[in-house]
Amino acid sequence: MRPMRLGLLAALFIAVMAPVAAMAAPKAPTVDSAARKQGMADAPAIVQAAGVDCQVSDARLAGKGAKDPKTGVTPSVYEVACGPGSIGFMLQTNGTNPPNVFSCLISNNPPDGKPNPNGCILPANLDESAGIAALTAKAKVPCTPQAIRGIGATPDKTLFEVACPNGAGYIVTGSNPLSVNKDAQALNCLAYDAANANIKCTLGTAQARLTIADSFAAKATPPCAVKDRRFVGLLTDGTEGYEYACTDGKGIIVKVDTKGAVTQTLNCANVPAGSCTLTDSRAASAEQAGLYTKLAKQAGSNCTVTRYAVFQSQGDKEVVELVCGDGAGAIGMFPATGKGQVIDCGHALLAGYKCSLGKPDYAGLTADLKKFNKNDCQVSQTASPLKAPDGSLRLEVACADGLPGYVINYTDPNTPKEAVACAFAGNCTLPTNKKKG
Repeated sequence: MRPMRLGLLAALFIAVMAPVAAMAAPKAPTVDSAARKQGMADAPAIVQAAGVDCQVSDARLAGKGAKDPKTGVTPSVYEVACGPGSIGFMLQTNGTNPPNVFSCLISNNPPDGKPNPNGCILPANLDESAGIAALTAKAKVPCTPQAIRGIGATPDKTLFEVACPNGAGYIVTGSNPLSVNKDAQALNCLAYDAANANIKCTLGTAQARLTIADSFAAKATPPCAVKDRRFVGLLTDGTEGYEYACTDGKGIIVKVDTKGAVTQTLNCANVPAGSCTLTDSRAASAEQAGLYTKLAKQAGSNCTVTRYAVFQSQGDKEVVELVCGDGAGAIGMFPATGKGQVIDCGHALLAGYKCSLGKPDYAGLTADLKKFNKNDCQVSQTASPLKAPDGSLRLEVACADGLPGYVINYTDPNTPKEAVACAFAGNCTLPTNKKKG
């Protein structure tokens, strides 16, 4: 978001509201009957001219300013209420120009927190809780705000700050003119705390907001005893990210959804370089590679892991692409408890995983062909596997000598049941397997 010109906004408020300030501002929410009568007569047309989303339920003439000697315009300011669940407005007439519009939310909750003598006083505008609840619900703020502070407006946005009972805070951005019927977005105050911007959260402290994040570390898998923490930001999947350095020397990133629930825990050893800044990710990566080597050996593999990439977790099972010391690739499947499994890149396709880091090792597929006396083919390439209606799997393979290959049918990813030459199987797609002529 571009910085908001708060200084200009403040100057605009002074210019617009100063004429009204010359009048005696109401000390209590008492509305003069004549002012209300005049407001109800004039407000509908002014609201329409302003293009405001408002069904006028109450209105008052708030005041008149001095005649502008240059334009000849005598400005008037009206307060309007817009019905249950809405947020009202102050409207200033400008002759033939569209009226200036100010939300009662900003007027009654000014940025400096001081009472505004020119605020909204109509009964319906004094209780903004329903309108604020509607906006914060649209913005997915995960609490019922206990405090609110107006920030200001840009030509098309209205901004205000809310504080949650647990100490968290959010900047909510709505439309301008502000309407509870239009979309709103919220961004965690921690993002503003970390940025060098002219918008700041003041309903609470940055340290208190960050301390709240410790509760997410306790819900991580496995939990983290916090040594240090930082707010990463809003992630592409809509969650918020928090990085933690744990007292055991490890680092994690926790993803939290809009309801405050931890949805995923990422080990800093498994995320792209530079994602974690509170721990030594290179040392963590080397340590993790050693762990995967150990797990692979326990699974009966001789793979000495030099590189790895973690797939999305499958329940309590971690699925990892491994690159072994000889450059060959493999897929490791390691449950939280018990013995894991390491499969070659050929059979990994049948299990729904594709190797992309190391050299594909098709020795296992070559061995499957030999089980059916197809001894003339060393597998060099595969097509994408296909699943039959009965649940069996069909994998087309090509041979290193360039001669037509085969289709191997599997009962499951580890159990071949037959191998048929492409000349008889039909529908082969690899270049050396297609019929010539």
